[in-house]
Parts: sequence; C-alpha cells; structure tokens
Amino acid sequence: MVDARAAGARGTGKRVRVILLLVPALLVSGAVLADVTVPEVKAHSQVQPGHSAAPAPLAAGRIRLTHEQAREAFASGQFARPISTLLDIRTPLRFGEYRWNDAGVPANPTWISIDLQRQLISVFRGPHEIGTAVILFGANSRETPIGTFPILAKLKHHTSATYDNAPMPYTLRLTRDGVSIHGSNVRDGYATHGCIGVPVEFAAKLFDAVSRGDKVVIADPDTRRGA
Repeated sequence: MVDARAAGARGTGKRVRVILLLVPALLVSGAVLADVTVPEVKAHSQVQPGHSAAPAPLAAGRIRLTHEQAREAFASGQFARPISTLLDIRTPLRFGEYRWNDAGVPANPTWISIDLQRQLISVFRGPHEIGTAVILFGANSRETPIGTFPILAKLKHHTSATYDNAPMPYTLRLTRDGVSIHGSNVRDGYATHGCIGVPVEFAAKLFDAVSRGDKVVIADPDTRRGA
C-alpha cells in the first residue's frame, strides 16, 4: 500500500487547513485571507461558591472552541466526535508538512479523524487536537475505504508483501486486507494503493501516541460518508 504516481488520483494538489467555524475568513488555495484573533483565556485561582470553574489556561499554540463553535463543528461533519480545542495553525499546510503539539494536553483516549476531501489527518487526545498533517490516499483504481476502523496492529518496521517489499514505516493496520496508515513520501501528484500516507516524522509520533483498538474515522464530509 505504498505511494504510486496516479494522474487520476482524487484530491491531489495543495491542501489548506480549514477552520471555517473559528475565523471570520476562508482559508483557500494556500492563502489566509484574514487576521485571526484568539480569545483570551484567564486563569482563576479560586472558584466562588455557586460558580463553575473557569476553563484551564491554554498552552501556547492552541485555540479553544466556544460551546456553539463545538456544536457547529460536530454538526458540519468535519469532525466525527465532539472537540474543544484545535491546534492554532495560521498558515496553509503543504505536502510533506505537519504540526504536532501535545504540551499540556491531559491523558485521554486517542482517536484519529481523516478528511479525504480536505486531504488532512487530525489526531485527538480526547477532545483536544494534538497533531495534523497533509495526507496521501487511494487513487481512483484503489480507493481508500470510508468508515470507522479500530487499529488492528502496530508494525514499526513493516514492508509491503504485495509491492516489492516497499517500506511502510510505522504502520497502523486498519483492515484485514492491509489498508493502513503509514509513513510515506508525501508529495504533490502522488497517491497510494488505498492506504493513508503521512510524513514519516509525523508517522513516528502517531505510532507512539496510539494503541491497538483506538478508533480511526475516515470520512468524506462533502458526501457525509464515514462519520
């Protein structure tokens, strides 16, 4: 399930991190079209009786969603589960790029959301995003399956038994027939034989962050499939 040149692959080209519900402007085709102001979150040393505790201060590089934004994000189909914070990424992600920041994020089950239409993977610890990257996915002849999949196996030093022992580092197997998330040379114009290809450094961090049984949701929000 390795990279292959595929002129007919859907979704190749630059992909932009889209957080339409958080900012008053659209992120399109490699450009940010507005300034973004992150709401200030103040810490309180003491909670008065009868008042609920204020949210904990955010670590640098993170945006907190309001309750309304969180509801809208979930209803939009962009995320498969409720979320409360996202990584604060102000510039477009391009092929081969990723962001990872789990500083200050409390322990919680890890889950993965893959958006084929936007060509992005997002890794969450509970409701908090800790990593994101541009991905490769299946060409038209070998499409990536849609749905929710548990991680069946973790294979750190894996090679393909089907495609000439091609390296598939940090493999997270999702299906019995071999569809996996694994480290790849994520480049414009490339696709896979059905797997999800991510930058190798990102794959290593992801491999360490997840466990067997953790859920991976592969969706195409424009068709509302997979959630």
